[in-house]
Amino acid sequence: MTFLVRLLTNMVAILLIAYFLPAIMWVDSWWEALAAAFLLGVVNTILRPILIFFTLPLTLLTFGLFLLVINGLMLWLVAAFVKGFYVNGFWGSVLGAILLSIVSWLLASLLQSLKVGEKG
Repeated sequence: MTFLVRLLTNMVAILLIAYFLPAIMWVDSWWEALAAAFLLGVVNTILRPILIFFTLPLTLLTFGLFLLVINGLMLWLVAAFVKGFYVNGFWGSVLGAILLSIVSWLLASLLQSLKVGEKG
């Protein structure tokens, strides 16, 4: 999947979660959602692997559940830097990260099935 498609998929996922669950996260406009999706991609590419490396013993001890906390921290960090994009506290960011992963995966699967359907 190309970078632009992944970026737009994450932006739509952020907008959907903010629309349907404003108690968890909210966004002022689609520009802020695009900025949050872009910064989340950068943070997940650069900072997340470093955190995973240094917290590997804790991640193994919790059978991988600590990765949910790391994902929540990444979303919380993005919300701190992007004005107009907000998450409701730490646990809201953890739940938002879980929902963001699920919605992004569903949207990517939908796009992939539409793309496969065109060729067939």
